[in-house]
Amino acid sequence: QVQLVESGGGLVPVGGSLRLSCAASGRTFNSYTLGWFRQAPGKERVFVGAISWKGSNPWYADSVKDRFTISRDNAANTMFLQMVGLKPEDTAVYYCASRYDSTGYGTPTSPGLYEYWGQGTQVTVSS
Repeated sequence: QVQLVESGGGLVPVGGSLRLSCAASGRTFNSYTLGWFRQAPGKERVFVGAISWKGSNPWYADSVKDRFTISRDNAANTMFLQMVGLKPEDTAVYYCASRYDSTGYGTPTSPGLYEYWGQGTQVTVSS
């Protein structure tokens, strides 16, 4: 079992920045790929980006590439999502999720491939 707790959401103006955190507890953090997803009202949950337990070469959705950066601190069991240049279409509930992958080579983007989820944190970008 892995428990995930997101934090750092809030209300920001267009063009603003925000940093989300995902704190994990439970199983060995180092064996898990961690991902960020978001869900806007009335829409499906979609992939934002993810990072393997190795922490190198995170992968991103095209819509956030060059604006969002994912990192993780395995010693602190925490993953981060740094968001800059925020747009109104970035407004959503942001979720972190984990997937067991001891190889560190997978690049999953489908929500169905992730096993554990946090409760989400709201990000609202005001225009």
